[in-house]
Amino acid sequence: MTEKDVDAESARMIEAAMGGLTHHELLIKSSLEEAANVDARQAAIKKNRERALRLLAEIEKSTD
Repeated sequence: MTEKDVDAESARMIEAAMGGLTHHELLIKSSLEEAANVDARQAAIKKNRERALRLLAEIEKSTD
């Protein structure tokens, strides 16, 4: 393959990975997905904290 062929193939692969979105649209989509992921992580942290507090309470109750 020539360098030109490699460049063309790379460009096709990048276009396919972008799913037909422009660079700007892809950045916006990524930002929105990341923001949603932050919310999900915060919810998981809250849930884990609640579980840990319940477990701690049970441990303290069992040692009394």
